[in-house]
Amino acid sequence: MSTIGRLTQRKDFLAAAGGRRFHTERFSAQGRLRDVAEPEASLQVVAQESLRIGFTITKRVGHATERNRIRRRLRAAVLAAADALPNPAADIVVVARRPALSAPFATLIEDLRRAVPIVTKPQARKESSDPDRPASRRGRGKGTSGASGAMPLLASGPEAAQTARATAPSPIPNACDGPTDG
Repeated sequence: MSTIGRLTQRKDFLAAAGGRRFHTERFSAQGRLRDVAEPEASLQVVAQESLRIGFTITKRVGHATERNRIRRRLRAAVLAAADALPNPAADIVVVARRPALSAPFATLIEDLRRAVPIVTKPQARKESSDPDRPASRRGRGKGTSGASGAMPLLASGPEAAQTARATAPSPIPNACDGPTDG
């Protein structure tokens, strides 16, 4: 039987949120592979428990008794599925939803069996066709940058004033230019 540890620190929850995701009606799983050479890993007994799982059940799900019941059901489902789960050095966060409260227990186990291999799968690095552009900026943002963007350049001088007058909207007919004395 494999040993599954618990996530307890906020930084581990945040790190797992940056990894792969798997969604079902009952919960969302977020996970990332952990570096084996982490400094904290040598201090803790991580050799036995390479897979660590944490649970997040927000107040939007229900009252405290309902949230606790969902947490107990998910913990029991993890224990029941522990033999079938892969055991990489990974952190997984299970974010519960309300249907986990009334879902059949076998469905929770099956969802976990499907989710863990997907969120612990290593992410392949994408190679770029443009080596000068940094990878973090590729494909991000809106539009283009530089002089070739969608916005026209503003001109100054007498030609610009002539163009501005030609494209200005015409005044409203019968509009008053000054104060009215009635």
